[in-house]
Amino acid sequence: MNFAPYQDESPEVERAMSPALAETNRVKSPPIRSPHGSPPVSGLASNALPSPTQFGASTGATGFGNTGYAGDVESGRWNMGAFDTSLPIRMDYEAMLAYLLLPPAGGVFLLLVEHKSDYVRFHAWQSSMLFTLMFILHLVFAWSSFVSWSLLLLDLFMIGFLSMHAYRDVDTLDHYEVPIFGRLANSFVDDE
Repeated sequence: MNFAPYQDESPEVERAMSPALAETNRVKSPPIRSPHGSPPVSGLASNALPSPTQFGASTGATGFGNTGYAGDVESGRWNMGAFDTSLPIRMDYEAMLAYLLLPPAGGVFLLLVEHKSDYVRFHAWQSSMLFTLMFILHLVFAWSSFVSWSLLLLDLFMIGFLSMHAYRDVDTLDHYEVPIFGRLANSFVDDE
């Protein structure tokens, strides 16, 4: 088997040609066997790579990855497609949006449009209740600039912290519960 490198035929490019390899000097690698003695995949030639569809990495007609059951190659997340959402957004991104989309309005929006994912609905309930209370506190303490700025910093910290947990905990579907509103959110999702 002689593998000649691709040579550009255009006259303006000159390349030095490498010498031909002698078959007698080549060291052949041993044949590759499957790990742990597993049987070969049926229907494949021995030198062909398997198709991604053979392992169930189907992204469906929409291309968003909400219908397959394989790992998500782009972010290293596994089994993200096993959970359907009403919107064409991955579940971890959608749960983060409950906190990032102008709270509490983002949580209320997701409560209106998301009907399939209990994980997203939990974060939407928690976000809408928690940040409604924070909005009321902002209104009550609007007369004090120090308290208003402190509440704003607390808001930004909670938005970042809770959206990070919503993104990271999707692999195990754990709910990070804020002390009072987390239990209420769980009870609302359980009652639906």
